[in-house]
Amino acid sequence: MALLGDPATHGGAPVERIDTHANSVFLAGDRAYKLKRAVRFPFLDFSTLARRLEACRAELVLNRRTAPDLYLGLGAVVRTAEGRLRLLDHLPRDEGDLVEPVVRMRRFRQEDLAAHIADAGGLTPPVALALADTVAAFHEAADPRPDGPGVPEIAHLIAMNTQQLRQHAALFPAEAVTRLDRRGQAALDRHGGLIDRRRQAGYVRHCHGDLHLRNIVLVDGRPQPFDCVEFDESLAVTDVLYDLAYLLMDLEHRRLRPVANLVFNRYLDQTEDLAGLALLPLFLSIRAGIRAHLTAAGAAVQSDPGQAEALRAEARAYFDLALALVQPPRGRLLAIGGLSGTGKTTLARHLAPEIGPAPGAVILRSDVLRKRLLGCAETDRLPPDGYAEAVTDRVYAEMDGRAGLVLDGRHAVICDAVYARTEQRRGIEAVAQAAGMPFTGLWLVADQQTQLARVSRRSGDASDATVEVVRRQAAYDLGEMTWDVIAASGPAEETVAVARRLCAG
Repeated sequence: MALLGDPATHGGAPVERIDTHANSVFLAGDRAYKLKRAVRFPFLDFSTLARRLEACRAELVLNRRTAPDLYLGLGAVVRTAEGRLRLLDHLPRDEGDLVEPVVRMRRFRQEDLAAHIADAGGLTPPVALALADTVAAFHEAADPRPDGPGVPEIAHLIAMNTQQLRQHAALFPAEAVTRLDRRGQAALDRHGGLIDRRRQAGYVRHCHGDLHLRNIVLVDGRPQPFDCVEFDESLAVTDVLYDLAYLLMDLEHRRLRPVANLVFNRYLDQTEDLAGLALLPLFLSIRAGIRAHLTAAGAAVQSDPGQAEALRAEARAYFDLALALVQPPRGRLLAIGGLSGTGKTTLARHLAPEIGPAPGAVILRSDVLRKRLLGCAETDRLPPDGYAEAVTDRVYAEMDGRAGLVLDGRHAVICDAVYARTEQRRGIEAVAQAAGMPFTGLWLVADQQTQLARVSRRSGDASDATVEVVRRQAAYDLGEMTWDVIAASGPAEETVAVARRLCAG
């Protein structure tokens, strides 16, 4: 709209315009004005002024859940008595004067969008962990909706994707679209009961609905999701793992699997939601399919030939990803044992993105699990009775149980613990055997000087191991060692390379 794009409307400030398939955003000074476009899609209808006004009101309320500082209020473009257009910082009393409602927002630097930070290689582990914490806290606080969508709605999403993809036959071959549809339907047939059980258990909630990196901004270093789905509650009221899947898929699409795995594991650490993993391949694939046809639609209306071709290439990449995600590799169990300071956790974090279905293996770490079972924060130091034999037995039993739950979901899991006792090692092996999943056991060894140095350097970690613990462990009777032994005194890269070969064998 010419009025919002005119610097004179904003006191002479230069105006930058950003268009998406559903909105036009005008950036001027320290403000942003978001206008709904008069468009209609199968999943969105902004074709009337009344619908656009309703959507603006919903956007303000819903996005203040996660980004209250960004959403200032509603404004309006009105027509004056003289017939001229004017921008107001509020809605008019007489809605007959309303030409278009706008959402007024605090402007942020585009460089602070998580998408830009990702493209610049700035999604560091602290940022990824903070992002996972933010999403987990939001999901935990969201209202459960036992009346929310179940199998029919997921089936509708699959069918809608198929219909939209077929409208872009030049980009997505008909045979491949049919294959994607059949794989999605087969996955839904296998896991439909789980979808409904999770709804009844409270995992269907009023979520974000559009949780990808372009809709997350870092404000004062804190990730804030914004621009949630406001136009159709049925797209935002969904399983929390389907909401998370958009973020994980976006990271996967950008070839940031290690970041995705870090976010994934931190989210699971915070929510302990291991029971829905069987659904994740389908959820990820649906999300990639949505991005494929939306990106194709964007390419179709792009006037710049270079930009249009770039969007078509991205749409094809999303489509290929959707096909791959819905037919994931087999799950497996990898156990990494060793005395304190041998590098178990470092190895687990290196290997996890490479193992099993996207976004890689779930990591179960005994140090973290022990703290959770005792109601402590990860970095709290436990008293000696926190390491009593009964507590340790409980920790290993819980780890076995959780590993079995992950494998039941056909996912991959890495168990990171000392495993100094023969019965502990046999216990985790039995979990894989019961699930019919491949098992690999790795035992790390390092010279004591290296162990002591590594333990001494630790800070802000879940492990309570000290130099005294390292010296005491040296006297352990490990019993018969049937796991593959890796010398781990050298650089982590050398240990990882050996472990990769053993896991591939």
